Amino acid sequence: MKKIIFIVTTLLLVGELSAQQLHAWVYFTDKPQEQAFLDNPTTMLTQRALDRKQRHGITLDERDVPMNQTYVATIKQQTGIDYRTQSKWNNCVHVVGQFEDIEALNNLDFVERVDYADQSKSASQIELNQFKEDLDPPLDYGSATNQIEMIALDELHDAGHIGTDVIIAVTDSGFPGVDTNTAFEQMRSNRNLLGGYDFVDGDESIYGNNFHGARVLSIMGASRDTQFEGSAPDASYYLYRTEDETSETPVEMSYWVAAAERADSLGVDVVNVSLGYLQFANDNESLTYEDMNGSSFISRGAEIAAAKGLLVVTSAGNFGRVNSYPYIAAPADADGVFTIGSVTANESKSDFSSIGPTFDGRIKPDVVAQGSSTILINESDDLRSGNGTSYSSPVIAGAMASLVGAFPDRTPQELMEAVRQSATQADNPDNQLGYGIPDFGAVFNTLSNDFVQQPKDFKYYVRSNILTIVAGDISVSKVSIFNLQGQLLLNNATGKSSFDLNTLSSGIYIVALNDGLNSFKIVID
Repeated sequence: MKKIIFIVTTLLLVGELSAQQLHAWVYFTDKPQEQAFLDNPTTMLTQRALDRKQRHGITLDERDVPMNQTYVATIKQQTGIDYRTQSKWNNCVHVVGQFEDIEALNNLDFVERVDYADQSKSASQIELNQFKEDLDPPLDYGSATNQIEMIALDELHDAGHIGTDVIIAVTDSGFPGVDTNTAFEQMRSNRNLLGGYDFVDGDESIYGNNFHGARVLSIMGASRDTQFEGSAPDASYYLYRTEDETSETPVEMSYWVAAAERADSLGVDVVNVSLGYLQFANDNESLTYEDMNGSSFISRGAEIAAAKGLLVVTSAGNFGRVNSYPYIAAPADADGVFTIGSVTANESKSDFSSIGPTFDGRIKPDVVAQGSSTILINESDDLRSGNGTSYSSPVIAGAMASLVGAFPDRTPQELMEAVRQSATQADNPDNQLGYGIPDFGAVFNTLSNDFVQQPKDFKYYVRSNILTIVAGDISVSKVSIFNLQGQLLLNNATGKSSFDLNTLSSGIYIVALNDGLNSFKIVID
């Protein structure tokens, strides 16, 4: 979110600002106990979280350190300030108050700056519920497998990878029935329901409020003999309510960042975000297409989450039918997140599915899955179907969790790139379907055969798109380079040690030596 600089030139403007309840982020100057926490990391993160970061080569930094609660308490005590939540990653708190009361916080010696959600922009009103869904009548089982088989997830499941030992955080608007419905009985009996938190109300009462989260969760984690299996039926789940369905204000973005921080501290692997933010009740606080460059508060939080090793899967949005704004909504624009669009059961683009690119030109969505007539189990424990990228996102989130279970040592970025390269439009991605419909069976086969034992003194490196091989004791008579679909792109039998890769586009490639007796992966940015 861009910082707004207020130039107060008249008493009238001051009066207008004073009358409004504004949302703002108050940033602190430091974390006084930073080094003590970094020296004793188990005082701020679980061992599982530390192990995940170590596997992925992620170094702890000041963003992992808890905020100074004395600072927070001081903010809460200030006149006219309504404290809502906090973000350790950004070292800030979200407050609501009148302009002069918030501005007075700048006088505190530990306050670095104040950013306002009100951007004073004339954003056009988009009268569309961005995640509205049309429910179909009850369906017979039979079409329920389509959303799984479309992305060849059944092949990954058949190999025994169904999300076991993987943790997913679901951020949504409520989870009624999850504690009682039979569709989640297996999750409960296997102790895969780990708990959660309501960041809106500030308590642990998560099994109420809006139905949306329960339906999203069912697509990943519900199980019913002969009728339904989710995309990650043996994963474990934390449930976080971050969306207040009774209002539309910027504090929901802060609630989400707070939930992501908690997920990171608990060692969560995958986060599903079937939410999106663009229009708020106060037009001046709304986002515009120009903000879809990763600059909003929630998108910056999502980018940090990805940098911390979380695999963040988010819905693209349901603005595809809106001529004045068909684009994605935050945090789908964040760098490092996996943005999911929607297709029909016949694999054509859903007309409601938001399109890219981001404002700074990055392709979005990343991939697509079935979001039209997606099979789910509702809050009344009934089999239904629903429409929206809210539902294509958990199809992929569960699939990614199953993939994490199969390859726990792979980084989220490696897994996302492998999935992109498996998809139907990998050679020609666009801003309608992104890279297309992925093939998780192909990803599993490719990554399973990615590496062969290398000689001890074997080395290779890529600099300025030139691959150099130092083969050690082995004699290299042939070098072949393949994409993740197994297509041969470059072949050399002259025994050269350096190869120009400038003809290859960005992506992951497999280099095979001597007809595959030795092989390794390279990534071209």
